[in-house]
Amino acid sequence: MICRPMIPNVMNANVQTRIRFSMRLLDVIGALVALLVLAPLFALAALLILLSDGRPLLFRHRRIGRNGKPFLVLKFRTMRNGGSGLEITTSKDGRVTKAGAWMRKLKIDELPQLVNVLRGEMSLIGPRPEVPEYIEFNDPRWRKVLAERPGITDLASLAFRDEEAILGPAPDPDAYYRSVILPEKLRLNLLYQQSRTLSRDLKLLWMTARYSFFPRGFDRDRIMRSLGA
Repeated sequence: MICRPMIPNVMNANVQTRIRFSMRLLDVIGALVALLVLAPLFALAALLILLSDGRPLLFRHRRIGRNGKPFLVLKFRTMRNGGSGLEITTSKDGRVTKAGAWMRKLKIDELPQLVNVLRGEMSLIGPRPEVPEYIEFNDPRWRKVLAERPGITDLASLAFRDEEAILGPAPDPDAYYRSVILPEKLRLNLLYQQSRTLSRDLKLLWMTARYSFFPRGFDRDRIMRSLGA
């Protein structure tokens, strides 16, 4: 029996390693640049939180990351101290402060996750990290999603950027999220993984920034078509 060298497999592994390294390098550079450019927004958010509800400035929330590993996602605090309730937030949620509502509308509360990116816990683009209560670890869809590093933005989070408004009229927001929104998010996560390209990533980043700071004119159907969904 003749043993043939596994050259194609070695080459494929090397290519995959270079791709992972390049993506990680882009994450780090992109996060550092964003932190520098957006420093005034960080200062404004911190000031608004202090004036409206005092400390702490940041909210740390347990989420599930790559390969099912939990980590603490960072956000600017948008809710009153001592509040309790559902893991999800609706447009009618009384826990949200006035400053917090403004930050949530423009997605400014998500900016501290750039630090999560630098730590290697998140990527700029990837499935949004979920709370453990909503994850079905035995579901094949979830296993595929959790194989990826979670991100600050992805197709699903852009498509559901107005999720709080969607959940607002629901008689049972938690049940509606589990039965309607979450399955659609999983579908979009898997769809984007299968068709991901550099140009599509750059377009997604641009559209996320565009509709975060200028939400007027947001059209979910048009955006989905634009990104091939």
